Amino acid sequence: MTTNTDHDQPAHGPGSPADRPLALITGVGRTVGIGAGIARRLAASGWDIAFTYWTPYDNRMSWGSEPGATEVISRSLAEHGASTTAIEADLADPDTPARVFDKVEQRMGSVTALVMSHCESVDSGLLDTTVESFDRHFAVNARATWLLIREFGRRFAAERGTGRIVSLTSDHTVGNLPYGASKGALDRITLAAAHELAHLGVTANAINPGPVDTGWMPEEVREHCVRSTPLGRLGTPQDTAHLVDFLCSREGEWINGQLLMSNGGLA
Repeated sequence: MTTNTDHDQPAHGPGSPADRPLALITGVGRTVGIGAGIARRLAASGWDIAFTYWTPYDNRMSWGSEPGATEVISRSLAEHGASTTAIEADLADPDTPARVFDKVEQRMGSVTALVMSHCESVDSGLLDTTVESFDRHFAVNARATWLLIREFGRRFAAERGTGRIVSLTSDHTVGNLPYGASKGALDRITLAAAHELAHLGVTANAINPGPVDTGWMPEEVREHCVRSTPLGRLGTPQDTAHLVDFLCSREGEWINGQLLMSNGGLA
């Protein structure tokens, strides 16, 4: 098993066992995040994991970056027998998706599942969103999703019927205009892949996980979401991870081209 972190240096290991497919997961920067939860669930189900993170984004946010998170996450994946590699990736740069795939292929081989949990999310509404913020949201949430899917489709080499694309979306738009609008674009791009990559036997689905508290929720938001959910609790990264795990399994092949709500029945 190999564990690599990105320092722009070759990081070749002995390779993964042939029976462990490779998932590339974006947006895995914090141990408590949805991306990390998905990575751990897939590793436990027999996947090798390549993941990306972008520390400057976390530094801009209220929760801040988590020093050592990539190493902790990588060790937790290795405990499930997974080979891993972590790549710092600025997805606002249109050249980044191709570079990420190049590094993953050099280190670990061909990608069978692409799971996109990265995002740009800065609250602002119709009247106070800046052009710069609007463009950055669309660059990260929509354009990077298209470019990652395009690279995946161009390079896919696994057995027909095994390929998987899963993206995480949101319907929160009011007071969060650039985030919600760019996530809406992400939905359309992802669902188009279910048809345009049909010749590869690749499935593509988008998941709306609803409100998941990974450290960003003020107490009043937490209370409102709990009251509005029939099950009386918030979503967890594990809730989303279990659905991603199913979609990436053989049993999940028939679910394709869908926008799936995984929010406990939130009204």
